[in-house]
Amino acid sequence: MGGGDGTGEERTGAVRRRFAEAAREERPDLALLCLLIGAEAATRGSLRGGRDTGNGNDGNDNSDNSDDSDNRDGGDGRAVRGAARGAAPDPVDEEAAVDRLVDEGQAELDRLAGLLPFGRGRTPAEWAAALERTLGGELGFGGSAPDYRRLESSLLTEVLRRRRGLPILLSVVWTEVARRAGAPVYGVALPGHFVVGFGDPAGAHVLADPFGGGTQLGEDELAVMVAGATGGTPLSAASLRPAGPLETVLRILNNIRAWAAPRPERSGVRLWAVELSLLLPHHPGRLRFERAQLLVERGHFLRGAREMEEYADVVATMEPNAAENVRRAARAARARLN
Repeated sequence: MGGGDGTGEERTGAVRRRFAEAAREERPDLALLCLLIGAEAATRGSLRGGRDTGNGNDGNDNSDNSDDSDNRDGGDGRAVRGAARGAAPDPVDEEAAVDRLVDEGQAELDRLAGLLPFGRGRTPAEWAAALERTLGGELGFGGSAPDYRRLESSLLTEVLRRRRGLPILLSVVWTEVARRAGAPVYGVALPGHFVVGFGDPAGAHVLADPFGGGTQLGEDELAVMVAGATGGTPLSAASLRPAGPLETVLRILNNIRAWAAPRPERSGVRLWAVELSLLLPHHPGRLRFERAQLLVERGHFLRGAREMEEYADVVATMEPNAAENVRRAARAARARLN
């Protein structure tokens, strides 16, 4: 998507290519996809030490493609982030840096799994207790209210380093570590709060809350958690179904978009989150319009207008009024060049 001036998509070609390939695997690797999201953030300079960039100039827009972003948040992956500081890196160097970041993340998950005490024939409750004791207790993985204010809380690379994160990223740590150790484990996308299940989703199982250090959740705790997130909606069987890898990844990217939305100076973060979402096999079609709007906001008026018009053509048959509104927005974007 989009051309470049040396600060755009060619700079993150290694991440985008690998992300698209991983998302289309028959059995997508959740850890790999999450680590690639972290690599995208690092390469874009979205963490400390670089500019928060979006796609490069398309050759027609009068824009320098830069944000005055707040990059004071902590971060790692210096080899990858260095690409966002100056001239575009050699693609081979970038590919090697991304490989290193992904390999280090996978190795850390392997190491954490090796720390779990060996045990045969564990019950679901015993598996949950083992993860709570090791990850939540001994290693201090968990979350608190301030973690919602940090971009790092949505990046697996950073959650593994800081041992802090949002419920969904901590649940990714729990499921990936437990899976490596041989546990029957799965993620559960409760409304407003992601948790982890151990056992058979249709039979004997327990649920645990990694955000709370891995504490097991009874039916009453679950009901209160869901009611608090939805304003009173009762717990349903549909809420407890296992979440697939791509569903989980899309929810993570939605969280990143939501984090960046009230921060105009971080529009570059929102843009790459939208663009990664568009690489998933199934995604909301309206994300195409959101990407076009972001391009216009960032000064890429012609490219944003073109993409708005393309989106309008797609929705015109089913939503003619919406399509006309989009075309009106495209005309307004073109007029901003005058």
